Amino acid sequence: MAVDTLYTGGRVRTFDPEQPWAEAIGITGDRITYVGSAAEAPASLRTVALEGRLVTPGVADTHNHLLLGYDDLAVSLDQVQSLDVVRSRIAKFAEAHPGLEWICAENALYSVVEGRRPRADDLAGVTDRPVFITTYDQHSVWLNRPALAKLGILGGGDIAWGNPEIDHRTGEPTGWVTDFYTSAMTTDGLAELQRDIPMYSPDRRYRKIVNSLDMARRFGITTVVEPQVPLAELPLFDRAEREGKLTSRTIAAIYHPVGSDGDFRSRITEAIKETPQHDRFRLGMVKLYADDVIEPHTAAMLEDYANRPGHRGHTSLEPLEFTRLFVELDRLGYQVHTHATGDWGIRLTLDAIEAAQRANGTRDARHGIVHVECLAPEDLPRFRDLGVVAAMQPRHASPDLVAGTWMENVGEARWDRAWRFRSMVDSGARVTFSSDWQVGEMDPLVGVYSAMTRARLDGGDAWTADERLDLDRTLEAYTKGGAGAFHHENSLGMLRTGYLADLVVWSGDLYAMEPAEILAQRADLTVVGGTAVHDARGELGGAAAAAPVQDPGGAGQSCTEPAADHHCHSHTH
Repeated sequence: MAVDTLYTGGRVRTFDPEQPWAEAIGITGDRITYVGSAAEAPASLRTVALEGRLVTPGVADTHNHLLLGYDDLAVSLDQVQSLDVVRSRIAKFAEAHPGLEWICAENALYSVVEGRRPRADDLAGVTDRPVFITTYDQHSVWLNRPALAKLGILGGGDIAWGNPEIDHRTGEPTGWVTDFYTSAMTTDGLAELQRDIPMYSPDRRYRKIVNSLDMARRFGITTVVEPQVPLAELPLFDRAEREGKLTSRTIAAIYHPVGSDGDFRSRITEAIKETPQHDRFRLGMVKLYADDVIEPHTAAMLEDYANRPGHRGHTSLEPLEFTRLFVELDRLGYQVHTHATGDWGIRLTLDAIEAAQRANGTRDARHGIVHVECLAPEDLPRFRDLGVVAAMQPRHASPDLVAGTWMENVGEARWDRAWRFRSMVDSGARVTFSSDWQVGEMDPLVGVYSAMTRARLDGGDAWTADERLDLDRTLEAYTKGGAGAFHHENSLGMLRTGYLADLVVWSGDLYAMEPAEILAQRADLTVVGGTAVHDARGELGGAAAAAPVQDPGGAGQSCTEPAADHHCHSHTH
């Protein structure tokens, strides 16, 4: 019997241990029905000539903040190193948009003002309208004085979506707000943001989801995990499904704010029951925070920060309280994915998982620890022993992202604990790679290059090179590893007969290239459930042909996806 579509004449990396490589793959309906040699391939209704290109399982981007995508009515501060440039971009945007009540901006660097955090006074004279700026990691906010006044912070008022920093010499707010992301996703925090900050309106948040999903399909991403969804924003994903925008399979983790009680957990259970779940969308995970992030010294460290003696950051909850919460979530049957960057935060999470197993019995929960930026050596084998998924982001280990603030805060004596990709894979732990869009570029090929080189995108300054991975194990973490992290290993993550037909045809044979050459490649075809959702060359009749990708680096600009230059959305960590 003929297959619907036959892809033939290339290199097919299946990640199936029983048949690691093939020359052709056939699809009927939404399933793979043939994997084997080109000579023995069945007849087909349609044939795609691969011409030596590489086919792999579709990419599972297991930590992709769809809700944080880029906002087309916000100023991009990507990679801006100078306060003068920040001021200039905001001033020009404000002049070009006289009808906006607020001027919003995204992705500011902590180091944009040398030697200290930015302050409200650094924005004086730029505009008389309130300015709201998020940092690249979404964990802090920078406000000007009109914004402080409008929000009531100048008068000593509190906000539900963060902690305003106070100048201890004057008693006045500085314009900097910490603990933003964890607070902003609480019920009260999000409600207040939606009331006061236009960038958080449901319509603008929905546009971010749609923009992010559109990018995902163009980068070969067939499964996306949105790792932190407030209960109030679940309807946005139902809307995306109804409007046909879920071009990639989407898994959403519900955010469990610090301090939420049993009533909130009951609401999670009800939301899972009431939210429509189907082939392209599902719930079930819960997201926790064990600590914050290293750059503003708020991640939990086992020893003092190198440049701040006596300070080790803090955990999100007292350790006993965090452990009790984790044990309860495990008892309720949830798969828990926990943000942990500092070595103390990681250890606390591992201890909590171990306590849950003692209390509730061992099951194949596949709880995850997200980021794993600074890992104490004695905790490395515990990932394998406890069955924990290490959900890591290769791009975060690049010197052009972590040189400076991250490296200085941690100190050179602990650099060998940083993003231990090779050690984690060699240990036998479950490892999945992802982008952390929009903290990092969504393009998985940027992550592939970073995992292979630990170098800057320009090829210079490899860092902690002992933790580099080869191409094959890197791609496995982006495909098979991602499917296994969420119990999909029997239907996704491999190119095997009977599996769902999620695959990507790359523009060349990545295995025949040096790492720098990989950066110039692209996804030619992205197939989800047998249907091409992206077709850069129009090989399947143009139904999913390429279109310009919006450039988050500039308001209203766009870029196409030529093979040599399609990384138009770079971000700095």
